[in-house]
Amino acid sequence: MLENEVLNTIKTYNIINKEDKIVIGVSGGPDSITLLNILNKFKEKLNIKIYVAHINHMIRKEADEETEYVKEFCKKINVEFFYKRINVEEEAKKLKIGTEEAGRNIRYAFFEEVAKKTGANKIATAHNSNDNAETVLMNIIRGTSISGLKGIEAVRDNKYIRPLIETSREKIEEYCKTENLNPRYDKTNNQNIYTRNKIRNLLIPYLQKEFNPNILEGINRLSNIATEEERFLTKLVKEEYRRLVINEKNDDKEYIIKKDISSTKKEQIKVILNLKEFNKLDVVIKSRLILYTISKIYGKSVNIEKIHIDDIIKLCNNNIGNKYLSPRKGIKIMIKKGKIFFL
Repeated sequence: MLENEVLNTIKTYNIINKEDKIVIGVSGGPDSITLLNILNKFKEKLNIKIYVAHINHMIRKEADEETEYVKEFCKKINVEFFYKRINVEEEAKKLKIGTEEAGRNIRYAFFEEVAKKTGANKIATAHNSNDNAETVLMNIIRGTSISGLKGIEAVRDNKYIRPLIETSREKIEEYCKTENLNPRYDKTNNQNIYTRNKIRNLLIPYLQKEFNPNILEGINRLSNIATEEERFLTKLVKEEYRRLVINEKNDDKEYIIKKDISSTKKEQIKVILNLKEFNKLDVVIKSRLILYTISKIYGKSVNIEKIHIDDIIKLCNNNIGNKYLSPRKGIKIMIKKGKIFFL
């Protein structure tokens, strides 16, 4: 039944197409081994090629044994295996970031590296419905927007795919027993050091016991609704962008923008929007349009705080003189002659 459930998810979200080449991130745990086993079973039916990428984080003493387990599993099912050993804790200290963040960055960089080597067009990770609910709760605790309620998307950027996203952890563990997969378990998942572990091991059991035994299903329904509404709003924002955009510069030429000060400074104009039409929009669309325009410039989403968005909207509404704001390093937003310049 679980295999059919995963296939239905693949069809529903158009996750996999014929002749796709897919790099699967495999740690050796129940989720990733289940994903590998299922995609391997259906690779001929789906007409795809699969490859395995594994990172040995060198944190736990069991790490080398887990690497060997994944390697032998791939050998058994005749799937090409790529791996890398890297001390994540040392990397985290060098970069002055958390171990979790460092580990994630290293994994995804390696997945991209393997995709480039193999000519793969997709990267599959084994996030399940429990992971999704945990992510939504974590985002709520941090203070999220509607976008954060989406949780983990089934497909992101038409490249990163999560075929298990509608499958529960309970079903995955049962599948591992039925298929005799003998996965490896990361004991640190039981340690309540990280925020996600606290949510998984402490908060969710408490909510299930004291409020709603089906809390995970409820959170995932919320996530699905938020995803649908986010998709609609994104489509609307793209339409407004096309209507308001006056000019886009995709080159690296420098353009002189005169200011009220005596000197002039060379800036790169990236996007110009119609200020009058922008001011007519609802504040929700204005906020999203600002973020969308900035993400187009950077080629990816960037962290702009709400206070910055509010300030930019006020700047546009006032439209007095030549003023500008810098919501983050490397970007400037200026109002001049009825236009919004994104520099």
